[in-house]
Amino acid sequence: MQHNNQILCKTEQQTKLLAEQFAKIAKKGDVFALFGTLGAGKSVFSRYFIQKLTDVTDVPSPTFTLLQTYEAQNFEIYHYDMYRLKSPDEAYELDVEEAFYGAVSLVEWPEKILPLLPKDIWKITIFVNGTERLFDIETNNIEKYNRLKDAGLA
Repeated sequence: MQHNNQILCKTEQQTKLLAEQFAKIAKKGDVFALFGTLGAGKSVFSRYFIQKLTDVTDVPSPTFTLLQTYEAQNFEIYHYDMYRLKSPDEAYELDVEEAFYGAVSLVEWPEKILPLLPKDIWKITIFVNGTERLFDIETNNIEKYNRLKDAGLA
């Protein structure tokens, strides 16, 4: 069963707070698939998520490296940017199998690797309207949805 929720962020500060709330409920094996156009805020969301869970202050977008990893207290964080991949199979070289099941993954441009994504993901689509961002959050997992509710996000 699909569970949906939408959250409107009118400022970058609200986006930061949203990313931090998601960071608080993240568990090993979570895959956050971040959909959105160029400039939608996928990297901004990821940066605040990572900063909440690590001591790292400089969180670059992995546009050119394709992957950045970070050590959080209870798991590793794999931050992917799949934009430049030519085929989904190229993602295997980026340790996606290990990341998707043994870490927390933030995946920008997940549409490039749709066949490789686990069924049980957090699908977050960011829609842009001027300076506002509408976060459409979907999961088909009741446990994940309950974490969302417990955090006051649903």
